[in-house]
Amino acid sequence: MDIQKLQRAVIDALEDVKAQDIKVFNTTHLTSLFDRVVIASGTSNRQTRALASSVANCGRALDLTGITVEGEDTGEWVVVDLGDIVIHVMQPAIRQYYNLEEIWGDKPVRVKLLPGSGAPVHAADRDTGEDEA
Repeated sequence: MDIQKLQRAVIDALEDVKAQDIKVFNTTHLTSLFDRVVIASGTSNRQTRALASSVANCGRALDLTGITVEGEDTGEWVVVDLGDIVIHVMQPAIRQYYNLEEIWGDKPVRVKLLPGSGAPVHAADRDTGEDEA
């Protein structure tokens, strides 16, 4: 599948579940394992799981094979591997601590986002209603 179309489908899947602070990075110059890294924030464990599920379902709808999802048990940081694109869905405090943008972020990809999807969310702004299961 064309990387641009897959990238758009991933962004749409994230925006459908109200992801915040979506960033897309071109990684072709850093690794041959994947072409893009997408980083997005969710405000609760439930939302990060829902975001990851939305992306994985999108990949299945596109008939991608080998889709893997890791981190759903805690929901603080969930990784979805679609092959050409790896998506990190993180809660703001975790995202700030690990700062993946520093590792992957030297070649940001300009993408059109819905209003609010590109706005950063900070740990202090997040929902206090944790849903630990």
